[in-house]
Amino acid sequence: MTDTTEQELTDKVVASFDTAKDERFREVMQALVRHAHAFVRETRLTEDEWGAAIEFLTAAGHITTDTRQEFVLLSDVLGISMLTVAVNEPDLDESTQATVLGPFFVQDSPDIELGGDIAGGATGEPAWVDGRVTDTDGNLVAGARVEVWEADDDGMYDVQYDDGGLAGRAHFFTDPEGRYRFWGLTPTPYPIPDDGPVGQLLDHAGRSPMRAPHLHFMVTAPGFRRLITHIFVAGDPCLNADSVFGVKESLIRPFDRHEAGTPTPDSRQLEGPWTSATFDIVLSKE
Repeated sequence: MTDTTEQELTDKVVASFDTAKDERFREVMQALVRHAHAFVRETRLTEDEWGAAIEFLTAAGHITTDTRQEFVLLSDVLGISMLTVAVNEPDLDESTQATVLGPFFVQDSPDIELGGDIAGGATGEPAWVDGRVTDTDGNLVAGARVEVWEADDDGMYDVQYDDGGLAGRAHFFTDPEGRYRFWGLTPTPYPIPDDGPVGQLLDHAGRSPMRAPHLHFMVTAPGFRRLITHIFVAGDPCLNADSVFGVKESLIRPFDRHEAGTPTPDSRQLEGPWTSATFDIVLSKE
């Protein structure tokens, strides 16, 4: 095919969406066609390579379950998830920065009281986390729902085990002063699931599957934009090599270490060392 006939084909496919009733659907699909066709032309993609790509996507579909989303993982390691976050993040305000959702969020997590423990049997070093939720004007946000989830010290989320139990995740609501507090686990580095096609992709690329240690947050309140974010552990070497490009400087927090026997904020008796971190959250209005 000559350049002219290649372009003519692209033009015909783009035009085939002219009749779409939804304007945004038409805009997105026509842009997708233009960019996808440009990729094929730029790389001079072979039929065998396109066949391999189809097999890769098919394998991603086969390994995806209700508790494992390989396509989210693919989006994460290609940086598309973080780019989408960046495109949609509010500009020019003081709200807490967002980052990726990740593939292991679960609806209907346990509801715990403030100061409760999200571990639910997950193993790891205890961590006390507290903070407050405000709007961008500094007003306290009472009754905000705070959802948190994390991996255990083996780098596994509860849904990666076969017992069907929930651990290392919970939700609670801020008090009248907009404050929250809970016990969790000190985050540790871990590899993203690399036993599937995304892991094979990273291996071929010579890239590490490791994620910087983090704790997931999702915060919602009426009249405010939903915030999906993490906090990361200051000083960890994986901060500069996060496999999903999720680290932002503003989200790095020190997890201060305390020796066994050190009094805890809630007078809990702990036999071993523990850490503490403070994370104040600022929501942007809708």
